Amino acid sequence: MSENLEERTEKFAVAVRTFVRALPRTVSNIEDVKQLVRASGSVAANYIEANESLGGRDKLLHFKICRKEAKESGLWLRLVHVGDNNAPLENQRQILRQEARELTLIFAAILRNME
Repeated sequence: MSENLEERTEKFAVAVRTFVRALPRTVSNIEDVKQLVRASGSVAANYIEANESLGGRDKLLHFKICRKEAKESGLWLRLVHVGDNNAPLENQRQILRQEARELTLIFAAILRNME
Protein backbone atom coordinates (compact mmCIF):
# COMPACT_ATOMS: atom_id res chain seq x y z
CA MET A 1 0.00 0.00 0.00
CA SER A 2 2.74 2.47 0.90
CA GLU A 3 4.46 2.35 -2.45
CA ASN A 4 1.18 2.70 -4.35
CA LEU A 5 0.06 5.74 -2.35
CA GLU A 6 3.53 7.25 -2.62
CA GLU A 7 3.29 6.99 -6.40
CA ARG A 8 -0.25 8.36 -6.37
CA THR A 9 0.69 11.44 -4.35
CA GLU A 10 3.67 12.04 -6.63
CA LYS A 11 1.47 11.71 -9.74
CA PHE A 12 -0.94 14.22 -8.21
CA ALA A 13 1.88 16.73 -7.71
CA VAL A 14 3.12 16.20 -11.27
CA ALA A 15 -0.41 16.53 -12.71
CA VAL A 16 -0.91 19.79 -10.82
CA ARG A 17 2.32 21.15 -12.28
CA THR A 18 1.22 20.21 -15.80
CA PHE A 19 -2.18 21.83 -15.20
CA VAL A 20 -0.83 25.14 -13.89
CA ARG A 21 1.42 25.61 -16.91
CA ALA A 22 -1.73 25.96 -19.05
CA LEU A 23 -3.50 28.49 -16.80
CA PRO A 24 -3.90 32.14 -17.79
CA ARG A 25 -1.27 34.39 -16.21
CA THR A 26 -3.37 36.70 -14.06
CA VAL A 27 -2.31 38.38 -10.83
CA SER A 28 -4.58 36.15 -8.76
CA ASN A 29 -3.58 32.97 -10.61
CA ILE A 30 0.10 33.69 -10.08
CA GLU A 31 -0.42 33.83 -6.32
CA ASP A 32 -2.92 30.94 -6.18
CA VAL A 33 -0.71 28.73 -8.36
CA LYS A 34 2.24 29.21 -5.99
CA GLN A 35 0.09 27.97 -3.12
CA LEU A 36 -1.34 25.09 -5.18
CA VAL A 37 2.08 23.89 -6.29
CA ARG A 38 3.39 24.01 -2.72
CA ALA A 39 0.39 22.20 -1.25
CA SER A 40 0.30 19.45 -3.88
CA GLY A 41 4.01 18.77 -3.50
CA SER A 42 3.69 18.81 0.28
CA VAL A 43 1.17 15.95 0.17
CA ALA A 44 3.76 13.73 -1.53
CA ALA A 45 6.71 14.94 0.55
CA ASN A 46 4.92 14.46 3.87
CA TYR A 47 3.75 11.02 2.86
CA ILE A 48 7.39 10.06 2.36
CA GLU A 49 8.21 11.66 5.73
CA ALA A 50 5.42 9.65 7.39
CA ASN A 51 6.79 6.41 6.01
CA GLU A 52 10.30 7.30 7.16
CA SER A 53 9.15 8.63 10.52
CA LEU A 54 11.06 8.18 13.74
CA GLY A 55 8.04 7.06 15.75
CA GLY A 56 4.29 6.96 16.08
CA ARG A 57 3.78 10.62 16.96
CA ASP A 58 6.02 11.73 14.09
CA LYS A 59 4.11 9.47 11.68
CA LEU A 60 0.76 10.80 12.95
CA LEU A 61 1.92 14.40 12.50
CA HIS A 62 3.00 13.83 8.90
CA PHE A 63 -0.25 12.07 8.00
CA LYS A 64 -2.15 15.03 9.47
CA ILE A 65 -0.08 17.36 7.31
CA CYS A 66 -0.84 15.17 4.27
CA ARG A 67 -4.56 15.48 4.96
CA LYS A 68 -4.30 19.25 5.51
CA GLU A 69 -2.28 19.83 2.33
CA ALA A 70 -4.65 17.69 0.25
CA LYS A 71 -7.55 19.83 1.54
CA GLU A 72 -5.61 22.99 0.74
CA SER A 73 -4.88 21.71 -2.76
CA GLY A 74 -8.62 21.38 -3.26
CA LEU A 75 -9.13 24.98 -2.16
CA TRP A 76 -6.50 26.37 -4.52
CA LEU A 77 -7.89 24.27 -7.36
CA ARG A 78 -11.30 25.86 -6.77
CA LEU A 79 -9.81 29.36 -6.72
CA VAL A 80 -7.64 29.34 -9.85
CA HIS A 81 -9.18 30.81 -12.99
CA VAL A 82 -9.05 28.48 -16.00
CA GLY A 83 -10.19 31.11 -18.48
CA ASP A 84 -13.50 31.62 -20.18
CA ASN A 85 -14.96 28.74 -22.18
CA ASN A 86 -11.95 26.49 -21.68
CA ALA A 87 -13.69 23.12 -21.29
CA PRO A 88 -10.54 20.96 -21.52
CA LEU A 89 -8.80 22.90 -18.75
CA GLU A 90 -11.97 22.95 -16.63
CA ASN A 91 -12.23 19.17 -17.05
CA GLN A 92 -8.61 18.77 -15.96
CA ARG A 93 -9.34 20.94 -12.91
CA GLN A 94 -12.32 18.75 -11.96
CA ILE A 95 -10.20 15.60 -12.22
CA LEU A 96 -7.56 17.17 -9.95
CA ARG A 97 -10.20 18.36 -7.49
CA GLN A 98 -11.56 14.82 -7.31
CA GLU A 99 -8.09 13.45 -6.67
CA ALA A 100 -7.54 16.02 -3.90
CA ARG A 101 -10.85 14.93 -2.32
CA GLU A 102 -9.92 11.26 -2.57
CA LEU A 103 -6.48 11.86 -1.06
CA THR A 104 -8.08 13.82 1.78
CA LEU A 105 -10.42 10.90 2.49
CA ILE A 106 -7.59 8.36 2.29
CA PHE A 107 -5.49 10.29 4.81
CA ALA A 108 -8.52 10.81 7.05
CA ALA A 109 -9.07 7.04 7.07
CA ILE A 110 -5.41 6.38 7.84
CA LEU A 111 -5.60 8.82 10.75
CA ARG A 112 -8.78 7.21 12.10
CA ASN A 113 -7.04 3.84 12.09
CA MET A 114 -4.01 5.29 13.88
CA GLU A 115 -5.84 7.15 16.62
